[in-house]
Amino acid sequence: MQPPSWPDSHRPHLLAAALLWLLVGGLLLLTTLVPLHRPQLGWPPAFGLVGAPLIVLLGLPRQPPARARSRRRARDQAIWH
Repeated sequence: MQPPSWPDSHRPHLLAAALLWLLVGGLLLLTTLVPLHRPQLGWPPAFGLVGAPLIVLLGLPRQPPARARSRRRARDQAIWH
């Protein structure tokens, strides 16, 4: 059984959202608007602002550049291989 995958059309949107989430979360942590660790909450602020978007980015499937995909497609269509 294969794991579910996102359609290729959604990948750029997920990538942009995760990068924006990571950028804003890192900015909030660096400007100390949100502390890295709170005695009452523990580490969830840091995880929610930095850890979660990193997990999303690592979970996105890797795609080769468009040039490599077109070469592979041409190679797969060749009848002599």
